Amino acid sequence: MTDKASPYFSSSQVTVVRFVWMTVAAILALMMIFPLMWMVSISFKDAQESFSPALLPTEPTFENVTYVLTEVPFIRYMLNSLFVSVTVTVVALFFHSMAGYALARLRFPGRELIFLAIFSTLLVSLPVIVVPLFIIVRTLGMLNTYAGIIIPSIFNAFGIFLLRQYYLSMPREIEEAAVIDGASYWRIYWSVILPLSKPILSALAILFFLANWNAFLWPLTVASDQNLWVVQVGIANFKSEYSAAWNYMMAASTIVAIPTLILFLIFQRQIMDSIKTSGLK
Repeated sequence: MTDKASPYFSSSQVTVVRFVWMTVAAILALMMIFPLMWMVSISFKDAQESFSPALLPTEPTFENVTYVLTEVPFIRYMLNSLFVSVTVTVVALFFHSMAGYALARLRFPGRELIFLAIFSTLLVSLPVIVVPLFIIVRTLGMLNTYAGIIIPSIFNAFGIFLLRQYYLSMPREIEEAAVIDGASYWRIYWSVILPLSKPILSALAILFFLANWNAFLWPLTVASDQNLWVVQVGIANFKSEYSAAWNYMMAASTIVAIPTLILFLIFQRQIMDSIKTSGLK
C-alpha cells in the first residue's frame, strides 16, 4: 500500500469516500440554509406573491419591512426581548455559577441529592409546568410585569450542570493556595473561580441570551399587556384566526434573526466551547 494515511484503502477509494462525505455535508448544509433563504425571500415579496415557488421575488419591495417597523410597535417588542434576555442572562449566570461552585467544591449534607433534584428538572419541559407556574406567578401578583417574565426564566438546570462539571475539572491546588493565603469561600469564588470561568460563562451567556430572545410560550402566557410583548409574541400576532400575513411575519422574522446572526458570527468560538467542560492548561 502506497497511501500512508489509510493502510486499508487505496488513494482512489479515499478520494471517493471524501467526495461522498462532502456531498452529504453540502446537502445537509443546503437543507439548513434553504428555509432561511426562503424566509428572507418572502420578506421582500408582496402578499399575492408570498406562496410563489420562485425563490427570488419578481418585484422586490421594502414595504413589508417598513410596515413592521412603523405601523407596528415592533421596536418596543425588540427592546422588551433585549431587556428580558440580558437581565435573565446576567442574573442566571451569577446564581448558576455560585450553585455550580457549591455543588462541585463545597462538602455539605445532601449535596448529591440536591444536585440530583436539580438535574432531574431537565426531564420536565415547560408545557408540563406552565399551568402551576402561572398560578404561582398570579398568586404573587406578577402577571403583566417584567418580573413575571424574567424570574421564572432564571433557573436553568443545564447551566448549573455545565458549570458544576467545569468546576470539577479545575485543579484543587488553585483553591488550596488561596486558602493558605487566608481567603474565604466567597473570596475564592469571586477572585479565583470567576476569572477562570470566563470561557464557559461566555458560552453560556450566548446560549441563555438566544434562548430568551426566542422565548414564546412563557411570555405569551404571563403577559397579555401589549407593552410587555416580546418579539416572538409580536410575530405571532400577525396571524389571525382566519388568515396569516406571511409577508409581514417573514419580514419581522428576518429582522429578529439579524441580531442573533451577528451574535453567532462574533462569538461562534465561544458557542463551540459550550460543549467543553474543561480547558485549563
